[in-house]
Amino acid sequence: MSKKPFYITTPIYYPSGDPHIGHCYTTTACDSIARYKRMQGYDVMFLTGTDEHGLKIEQKAAAAGVTPKEYVDGIVEKFKALWNCMNISYDRYIRTTDDYHVESVQKIFKELYDKGYIYKGEYSGKYCTPCESFWTDSQLDENGCCPECHRPVALAKEEAYFMKMSPFADRIEKLLLDTDYLRPKTRAVELVNNFIKPGLEDLCVSRTTFKWGVPVSFDEEHVVYVWIDALSNYITALGYLNGAHDDFDTFWPADVHMVAKDIMRFHAIIWPAMLMALDLPLPKHLAVHGWITFNGEKMSKSLGNVIDPFILSERYGADAIRYHILREMALGADSSFSNEIMINRINADLANGLGNLVSRTVAMADKYFGGTLPIEREADAVDDDFKAVILGLCPAVDGYIDETKIKQALEEIFKAVDRANKYIDETEPWKLGKDDSKKARLATVLYNLLDGIRIISALLAPFMPTVMPKVWEQIGASEDDVKYENLGKFGVLPENVTVHKGEILFPRIDVEKEIAELNELLEKSMADAKSKLSADEKGETAEPIELAPEITIDDFAKVELRVGKVTACEKVKKSSKLLCLQIDDGMGGRQVVSGIAKYYKPEDLIGRKVQFVANLKPCTLCGTESNGMICAADTADGVKVIFVDDSIPVGSKIR
Repeated sequence: MSKKPFYITTPIYYPSGDPHIGHCYTTTACDSIARYKRMQGYDVMFLTGTDEHGLKIEQKAAAAGVTPKEYVDGIVEKFKALWNCMNISYDRYIRTTDDYHVESVQKIFKELYDKGYIYKGEYSGKYCTPCESFWTDSQLDENGCCPECHRPVALAKEEAYFMKMSPFADRIEKLLLDTDYLRPKTRAVELVNNFIKPGLEDLCVSRTTFKWGVPVSFDEEHVVYVWIDALSNYITALGYLNGAHDDFDTFWPADVHMVAKDIMRFHAIIWPAMLMALDLPLPKHLAVHGWITFNGEKMSKSLGNVIDPFILSERYGADAIRYHILREMALGADSSFSNEIMINRINADLANGLGNLVSRTVAMADKYFGGTLPIEREADAVDDDFKAVILGLCPAVDGYIDETKIKQALEEIFKAVDRANKYIDETEPWKLGKDDSKKARLATVLYNLLDGIRIISALLAPFMPTVMPKVWEQIGASEDDVKYENLGKFGVLPENVTVHKGEILFPRIDVEKEIAELNELLEKSMADAKSKLSADEKGETAEPIELAPEITIDDFAKVELRVGKVTACEKVKKSSKLLCLQIDDGMGGRQVVSGIAKYYKPEDLIGRKVQFVANLKPCTLCGTESNGMICAADTADGVKVIFVDDSIPVGSKIR
């Protein structure tokens, strides 16, 4: 019998800066659900990725002196490093620069155009560059700024393609109000009142003022605007209208899309409208969560209040950080982050609760029975209540996972942890151990605790996948013992189970000392982030700069900078550092040798426009003549060629 499919997605993250703890909730939550469903026996597809097009990326890349693709490549590697650090088990990673995605987006756009849902017009409205969103005057906040990020907007006017939205308004309203598509349901009324009741406006779906995007196949002056490009990833990643993958029929419609509240509108209104226009089934659920906040504000690089998850994970382990952020946030609500909240949560739940339960139980089995329990048993009425709590755990957690209520699922599991610790107090095994006639009773108590820990830890494994196998080793549980089909049964461990004392799972933290040290670390991290942000905004590096001796305007006038286009490029045979570039300089062409082979492949440069020193005295480098010098910048990441906007003619003088 084939497994039942389950498809869960995060949004694809916009790589405009380094990832931080605020990025972690959605991916960790989806990872936990995906792991839980795999444990239940589902055939899971867990998708995440990056949304890599748009004006902001183009601008940041230009400021950094690199191509947009080079810019996003660097950020994507940092996101992947974070997911590895947080033990994220995604099945597929999509980038909107992937060839197969571009192919599908162009076909989707053309299909919507051919069906009459997309038409050409002119757009005039208020545009927010960071959010890549147009807004009407009525939608702006009280200061006339973007209602999402509250930054200034600019009047934008350009030729654009639009998608008709009004044909889908009634169906979307029913979807939001009459079904459980949107979670929590309270968000539905807000969307209907703010966007559908006033009249669903047509959606701008192309841009002409920048080039970094998917070209419209039948009108290449236009690039596909972000939301048709980005939202389509959920189906293109499965092979819709491309040959890269072939599991669309298996996994679509998605079981769960999970997103933060700032992109809820796009997933609750625009995405269903696109699918309706394409005659495709709608996703089953859209789960919307709040933000991880710091001092009441959303974590954001632009605010300089980001918390470095690499620091936290290295200090406490990924499982502790995963548990903390998942336990603190109720679906739909914000979650405040502070060092105090995090440390106290780790101490209370993980060190004093779960960790103490495991270490006490294993230590008593080792002390009183040399690690291996005898098979003689003596039951008591108090056992029944404890077993009932443990046996009720799996159905309760199943229900919460199905409703994407992770906080409640964890609360339910830790109620069982508390009940197990109470069971120890009720049965007083330290007293039983002093009386040889009570050894059968003591063995029963310890066995019940070990088997209870087996069920608790197995249910926690999707949320804390690194530490729970260590628990199983300590309590003597095999892989079969912790399989899902055994989590509704008591008495699965062997009667003569053998425990193995191990390391402390969650060492208790000295709160005052740790908070002081952590504050110092995080303050430095935040200060570095603010410094880097300030430098980025000014087009500077964060390091102090020492200038060469001053020159006069007459000195500068001696250097002639021109714009040229690289028409051919190859490595210099006698050197590992040099590239030989053929430049169309508007004056008949020239050859320039540049020491950038370590940083660029020849094909990276062909067709690009560059700045070069046009009146430099010719010289010969490794037997190859050079007539000029390519302008480049020294950065922390190496040498970056300074490329020129393609609209500037070759031969243009730079002054």
